[in-house]
Amino acid sequence: MQDNLYNLAFERSVLSSIIFEPEQFDELSVALKRDDFYLPSHQDIYSVMTLLLQKQQPIDEEFIKKELLKIKKFDEQVLLEILSANPISNTKSYVDEIKDKSLKRHLLTLTTEIKRVTVEEELPSAEVIDIVEKKLYEITQDNQTSDFKDSPKMTHDTMKYIEEMKARGNSVLVGVDTGFGELNRMTTGFGKGDLVIIAARPAMGKTSFVLNTVNSLILDGKGVAFFSLEMPAEQLMLRLLSIQTSIPLTQLRLGDMNDGQWASLNGAIDRMNSAKLFVDDQGSININQLRSKLRKLKNQHPEIEIAVIDYLQIMQGVGTQDRHLQVSEISRGLKMLARELEMPIVALSQLNRGLEARNDKRPMLSDIRESGSIEQDADIILFVYRDDVYLYKEEKEREKAAKSEGKEFVSEYVEKEEEDAEIIIGKQRNGPTGHVKLVFQKKLTRFVDAPTFSHAVETVYENIDTSSATIDIPNIDMPAL
Repeated sequence: MQDNLYNLAFERSVLSSIIFEPEQFDELSVALKRDDFYLPSHQDIYSVMTLLLQKQQPIDEEFIKKELLKIKKFDEQVLLEILSANPISNTKSYVDEIKDKSLKRHLLTLTTEIKRVTVEEELPSAEVIDIVEKKLYEITQDNQTSDFKDSPKMTHDTMKYIEEMKARGNSVLVGVDTGFGELNRMTTGFGKGDLVIIAARPAMGKTSFVLNTVNSLILDGKGVAFFSLEMPAEQLMLRLLSIQTSIPLTQLRLGDMNDGQWASLNGAIDRMNSAKLFVDDQGSININQLRSKLRKLKNQHPEIEIAVIDYLQIMQGVGTQDRHLQVSEISRGLKMLARELEMPIVALSQLNRGLEARNDKRPMLSDIRESGSIEQDADIILFVYRDDVYLYKEEKEREKAAKSEGKEFVSEYVEKEEEDAEIIIGKQRNGPTGHVKLVFQKKLTRFVDAPTFSHAVETVYENIDTSSATIDIPNIDMPAL
């Protein structure tokens, strides 16, 4: 039984190989973790080796002994056994065997955990399933980590990150591409572990906006998971095809297209057949079900880089009947899931109707429905705003009032094929707040960058005081398009 759970000879051989050929440790340190070793003394020696690597010091007998003595974990007999073990050439096979036995130990520990939460703590079955799924995901993804990261580990990881950024050539994009150049500039993209909220009043185009991001990602070969609680998957596909082909959505729905448009559509269909897009349009889902589905999908398709939920207020709560507590549980659950899966989760959200009573109807953080927990948990909050939506609505109200009074009504409203739009960054945990100008192409339900805004944003950035984590960028009046 114990032979199935560990192999001390293999552990000694791998550690011996690191000492005699330290140059291979860079690769091994990615594959192996401290608790992959069974013997505590082997764990200590491996931890010391990792520390020496971070400090760029020799990984040899003397330095290992020196560090072990510092933490009072030196065992001369164990180190002699390692030094006397024969170094191996096929290190990968030995590492695979060590990790396989480590996995079995973790699974055995999990069975004990299941018994504890099921029998001793008497947790509800839904909570037990969630605990088990989370532990299984951590095990299969090699996410077993210590409770704390020490300072050398953090500085090493931080320097590695900075060097990676430098290698990119000072690119503004650090996280997942939003699909919009100026928004990328202000946010550096949606980061791993970020909870991103995109909020708007109905008809503003929040679904259209996020589909532009989705389209940009899948055309770049990235994987996207989309939970559509309001719209069938086929309607999402129609919108994506309209964005890609520039064929108006109404024509696509009716199949009313000329030969050139049919050819363009067939090309887009071919591209979408190979796209890594996964849509769940069940329409009714709670946070536990979403967690379970997304973990499973991410495990099967590691290429998935972002998840989208349309929209947050439709999600069902679990347990309590208090809607504010339910939304709090949902937003916190999404934030923790984003961190666990190391990917951004984008959730769409409705805004309260009260903002429409204001003269300036541009949204604020307090306009988000059940805003307290959402505002706290979100890393980025974006508002989609189009003034023409309200201009059109006001014109219709004037027309209705005139007709009710028996008066002739002459409309002064001119409907535009392209409307000015704003993305208002209401919150950004690690960057500036402000406005980004876009253009909304109504027939295509497509947002595009405003061509004249690039220079204006650069001018603003030259005058920013970056000493503050959150920076308000003044709104900039743009010429009409």
